[in-house]
Order: sequence, then structure tokens, then C-alpha cells
Amino acid sequence: MRKLGVARLWYEGNSFSPVPTGLHVFQAREFFHGTAAKAFYRGTKTEIGAVVDFAERSRDWSVEFLLCAAAPPGGPMTQDAFAEIRDTILDGLGRDQWDAVYLSLHGATITESDPTPELDLLRQVRRVIGRTPLAVSFDLHANLGPAMVELVDIAVGYKTYPHIDMAEVGARAIALAIETVEGRIRPVCALAKVPAILTSFNMRTTDGPMKELAELAGEWRRRDGILDASVFGGFAYGDSPFAGASALVIADGERALAEEAARELAQEIATRRDRFAVTLPSAKDGIARALAAPGNGPAAVVDPADNPLSGGIGDTPALFRAVLDAKLKVPTVFGFFFDPDLVARAHGEGEGAMLEAKLGGRITDAFGPPVPVKARVLKLTDGKFRNLGPMEHNLSVDVGQTALLDIEGSRTIVTERCQTPNDPGYFELHDIDLAKVGLLCVKAKNHFRAAFAPLTRAIIDVDCPGPAAANLGHYRFRHAPKTLYPLNQ
Repeated sequence: MRKLGVARLWYEGNSFSPVPTGLHVFQAREFFHGTAAKAFYRGTKTEIGAVVDFAERSRDWSVEFLLCAAAPPGGPMTQDAFAEIRDTILDGLGRDQWDAVYLSLHGATITESDPTPELDLLRQVRRVIGRTPLAVSFDLHANLGPAMVELVDIAVGYKTYPHIDMAEVGARAIALAIETVEGRIRPVCALAKVPAILTSFNMRTTDGPMKELAELAGEWRRRDGILDASVFGGFAYGDSPFAGASALVIADGERALAEEAARELAQEIATRRDRFAVTLPSAKDGIARALAAPGNGPAAVVDPADNPLSGGIGDTPALFRAVLDAKLKVPTVFGFFFDPDLVARAHGEGEGAMLEAKLGGRITDAFGPPVPVKARVLKLTDGKFRNLGPMEHNLSVDVGQTALLDIEGSRTIVTERCQTPNDPGYFELHDIDLAKVGLLCVKAKNHFRAAFAPLTRAIIDVDCPGPAAANLGHYRFRHAPKTLYPLNQ
């Protein structure tokens, strides 16, 4: 029986977030191996969920789950956290001989001292496994470099944003690895970079320029000799020598074909560069537009600059201040603030208690000062639920203890951990019936749309100060090439 070794390090690092990410953040979300990993991911729409499905169906392959670690996007990983995860994966790989190895990576990991730690990981994995076929999957927002791709045999990227095809991508990576081991294909990878850093505000594959690019990549995948083709928007807030968009193609034994396809797709990205730029309304104007939107269901106002899945800190106050200033007369829900101390106070006082507090500006006042409030504790929870929507469906989520507060008629969620409210299960946990909400304000971005587009009458993105704002001129890049647009302007 052949052996497949599987490991995961999935993390997207925002170089401009003031909050580093330590090992405990991974341990609180995904940090499993062996049978515990199989149990956690079984039945989930994730890369490792696809591996579990393969392992339980295959009669010819034995699958060993080495460390599978993931954390919500945030500030740079501490070097110690990265080293612990890397070394655990390497130790696991070094304990056996493998017929193939699969790594679930993000492609935009950074640490406090290394802007390209995944390159280090891949180099050391290759040193340990030798010429064993190595398959890797990447997020659509990966910042990829040629040195990374040269180390792998198979590289497959997400095709959708919101990312609802994680399981399909994991399954594809494994399938190509198996075909390689069985001698049915000879994969060769080619990467073509685009000299531009693109923000992801208008990067949905459901509409706009990225939809067109996804369709063009799909056309290449249907051509003879092409095993896979992916377009990557890159992660704008990951300050890396590999920053920027790219195209990655795998061909069956024909390097020239792979390089031709990658070049053509990269050129198609470049010609659409300016269409990825957006102009967003202010929080005040966005609220007004949302309230005026016709139809049924809540209207949503989204603050992408503090979206935790872009490295936001769950602490910027601008949208919340605009909500209070508007003196709304419709049922309003605000999700969320990351404030462990306030959550602990609320749990200590109990439901029904009145609290005086300051919301936002706790970690830094660089994006606005705190908002003083008087709040009544409506509900307390343990923060645990399973995703109901299409992204990471059925995955177990733990945002730590939470408190639902009534602040001037606005129900406001405060959490112990910083995670985006991207799933209806988040609100169901707090006994919030979205059908009875008039205005839903969230710190989120495009992933929010996967589950909530069918549930809302409008989704309005607004321009607020934060670690992931649309204007890249707010940030000082140290590692990204200065030749990249818009750094060269």
C-alpha cells in the first residue's frame, strides 16, 4: 500500500497589523494531527476535509495526517510560532518514507522577521523528502515567487472568491499527485508574475474582472496537455518580495505550453489592473444607502478595512461611531468588537447587567479613538458553533466567549477572539433572527457575501480607517519591489 503524508500551514499575514500572531492563536483554531485531524475535518468543505474523504475511500493508499495548523488572518506570525509548526511538520515527514506528500498552504504567510517563510518551509520539506512528488495547494490571494514553485511538482490554487472550492482544490491536488506516482502524468509548473499589487475589494469571481480571469483560466484547463491553471490576485497587505498578482499553470510534460499559458493569463490580469481599484462611500453615506435599498431582509454595511480575514484587528471604531451618530430607528446589529476584557466583565456581571465601557481604539487609536458607551448585557455565549454557509461548511468555529450588548438600541457583539462574522451560525449563536434585522453592520469583506448575499437586500462596502484599507498609500512597504504598481507611482 502506498503512503501519502499530509500537513497544513494555512495563514495569511498582514504586515501592517500591530498585533503579532502567536502559536496560541493556531492552537485555538486548527492544530491537529493523526486521528484528531481526521475527526475535526471529516465532512467539512476544506482541503483537509477532502483528504479525509480520500483516505476513507481509498484501498490503495494509506494517509497519515501530520500537523494541520491554521489560524485566522492577522498580524505577522511570531518566528517562534512558525518554527514550531515547521519543525513539527518536518519531524513528521522525516519519520517515514512517502510515495507522495501534500501540503495545504496559504501562500501569503509572513513572520515578524521573514517575509517569505513558506519558501523556507518548502526548501526544508524538499530536503527531507528528496524527489518524492510534492503537491501543494494555495489560496487565491497567495503571494507566489518562482523559487517557491520550483520546489514543488504540483501547485493548485483556489478558483473562487469567496473561497467555496477549498475541498475541490484539495481533491485536485491529491488526484494529480496520485497520477504522478502512478506514472500517468509528468507535471511541470510555470509561474508568471504581474507587476502590480491589487487590492481584493473588487476581486470576487462572481462578477467583474476576476470573474473574467477565472473563466479564461477555465478555458486553459480544458485544453489538451493542461493539468491545471490558476490565477492569483495576491494579498495586498502582505509586504513580501513575492508581492503581486500571478498566474500558475501545470502542463503534462510540456514546459513551453505551461509557460505560454501562464504568460497569457498574467497578461490578461495586467490588462484589467485598473478595474480592481474601487472608490467606497463613507460610513455615513453607506448607512444611508443601505437603509434606502429596496427589498426584503436586512441591508448590510461592511467595513473591509478592519476585516479580520484581511488582517484586521476587530478594534477600529469608525463604522460603529457612524451607527450611533445616525440614531437609527430600525433593528440594528453590529458585529463585532474584539475585546476579551470587556467580554470577561460581561460574563462576570451576568445577563441584564449595565456596563460602562469604551469600544474600539483598545489596541491602537491610530484608526480612531475609543467610543464611550453604556451597555446592557443581553446574552452571553461560549462562542462555539458550526458553519452553516457554503464557505468552510460544517467546520467547527470557536470565537471564545462572547457578549451581546444593547447599546442605544443597537445589538453589538463583543468577542474573546478576533474572527470575522462570515457565517449565519455566528448570529444564530446569539439568538439573532436576521429576517427581523433592518441594518446589519459587520467587519468583513467579500467572503461575507458567500452566505449573506441571499439573506440580505443590499451589501454596501464603506471606506473606514483600518489595517486593510483600499488606499495602499496609507502603508509603508519595505520588502515588495518598488517597481510594482502602485508603489512606483
